[in-house]
Amino acid sequence: MNDFGELKKVPLREIWSHEAHDFTPWLESNIEALGDALGLELELTGREESVGDFSLDLLAKDLNSSRTVIIENQFYDTDHDHLGKLITYAAGFDASIVIWISEKVRDEHRQSLEWLNQRTDTETHFFAVVVEILKIDDSKPAFDFKPVVFPNEWQKSKRQRTSTNISPKAEKYGLYFQGLIDELREKHNFPGVAARPNNQNRHYFAAGCIKKIWYEAGFVGGRASAGIYIGVEGKILFDALERRKPEITSEFGGQLEWERLDGKNYSTISFYRDGDIESTESDLEEIREWHIENLLKLKEVFPPEIKQALEEKE
Repeated sequence: MNDFGELKKVPLREIWSHEAHDFTPWLESNIEALGDALGLELELTGREESVGDFSLDLLAKDLNSSRTVIIENQFYDTDHDHLGKLITYAAGFDASIVIWISEKVRDEHRQSLEWLNQRTDTETHFFAVVVEILKIDDSKPAFDFKPVVFPNEWQKSKRQRTSTNISPKAEKYGLYFQGLIDELREKHNFPGVAARPNNQNRHYFAAGCIKKIWYEAGFVGGRASAGIYIGVEGKILFDALERRKPEITSEFGGQLEWERLDGKNYSTISFYRDGDIESTESDLEEIREWHIENLLKLKEVFPPEIKQALEEKE
């Protein structure tokens, strides 16, 4: 069939008539979706908070790191006025995460935030996010948060690594997972990619809107792994998923290892292949492609299965 609808981008003004009275409250109620787009778990802590004569749109906290987050939003293109306010708010609230939301990010402002990401310390992150409203023909509007500026974690932490005693193997893990993070973020819009690698043998990605669930990529015992990590109260969910093991295995297209891990407060469902961080560069590139391929498969197969299992539990 070739009878497709027309995808249209709708100006924000057609949805919200006033930035402060309409758009900011909507953003407040959808702050979790914004966090999902950036790999953060955001919790609102204030609105229209004052700094001198100015008022910050939204003040929040990243629950994963307890860091202070400021969010400034605007209609139309980014402008110098909001850039100045952004810096003022960041200083006023001693923020570690700075998020600027608009319809379009001008090149000079993109360059400014990228420069700040390069020059500030490893705990300070600047994001620019474009919010798009889309319709197909006369359908209901749908929104999408598109990060266009984000911190390059490995480059930002390079100064820290050179001044601390990090082993060569730990540095290899950091380099490997930063490359994996960058490709997943830039090419595949994978959830939970804002967090930087921790120089350890595993990296976890928050699974979007599904709380207490993470995607995992790692190396253990001479094998590379890609899997699902189910956190607190995960045994009931794990059991519900395992009851559909044949169907899930068929959908995934590979033999998964189901590890309930009794006595621990988490469970895992993983796919493995041979692989070690000490492998050659060409082998590591092949493993990275394998990680990406299977993380994307996990992202396709498990969210609907998990949501169904959670609904049945309720």
